[in-house]
Amino acid sequence: METTVEAVVESLKARANPDNVAGMAHFGSRPAQALGLSMPEVRRIARELGRDHALALGLWATGLHEGRILASMVADPRQVTPELMDNWVNDFDSWDVCDQVCGNLFDKTPYAYDKAVEWCHREGEYVRRAGFVMMAELAVHDKKAPDEKFYSFFPLMKEYSWDERNFVKKAVNWALRQVGKRNATLRPLAIQWAEEIRDTNTKAGRWIAADALRELNSEVKSRL
Repeated sequence: METTVEAVVESLKARANPDNVAGMAHFGSRPAQALGLSMPEVRRIARELGRDHALALGLWATGLHEGRILASMVADPRQVTPELMDNWVNDFDSWDVCDQVCGNLFDKTPYAYDKAVEWCHREGEYVRRAGFVMMAELAVHDKKAPDEKFYSFFPLMKEYSWDERNFVKKAVNWALRQVGKRNATLRPLAIQWAEEIRDTNTKAGRWIAADALRELNSEVKSRL
C-alpha cells in the first residue's frame, strides 16, 4: 500500500460502510467523520503500513474517525511527546477513539502514569475518561510495573466516582476492575476501595462499586 496520507485515506474511504456508521450510534459512538470500517480491517491496514510516525501525524490531522484510530496503531511511542498527547486527547470525540489511542499508543510512553492522573482532573468527558482508561490499560499492559505504581489510582477512582456521565463512570469501573484483577495484592485493595466508593452513596458510585465488586469477588471465589 502506498504510504502517503492521501493514498491511505483513499483506501479507507474505499472500504466505507454506511450501515456500520449507523450501528456505531447504537453503542454510543457518534464521531463527526466516520466511515464505518471494522476494527479488524483497520488493524489489517496498520499491519501493512507498519510504524510510520509522520504518517500517523498526517492521518490524525484528517479528522477521520478511522484515520485517527489507525494513527494510534502506526505512530511511534518513542516519538510521542506530552504536548502531542494533550493535543490528541483534546480532539477525542468518541469513546472508541479514546480507548484505542490510550491502549495502542499512549500507555506505551514514559508519560503514561502522569497523564493518567492529570487527565482525571480535567472536566471534558472524553479527557477524564482517558485518564481512567489509561489506568485500566496500564494495569493490563505494563507487566513489569510494581504494585506501588497503582496505589495512587484508587483515591482518584473514589474522587470521581460521583461523575454520572456514561463514558466516565464506565471508565472508572473499568480501571477499578482491571487494577484489582492484576494480582492477589491489588485485588483486596480494589475491593476495599470499591466498598468505600459504594459508601459515598452517589448514583454513579453505587453502580461502579456494585459491578466491580461482583467481578472482583467472583475472582476471589474462583481462585479459592
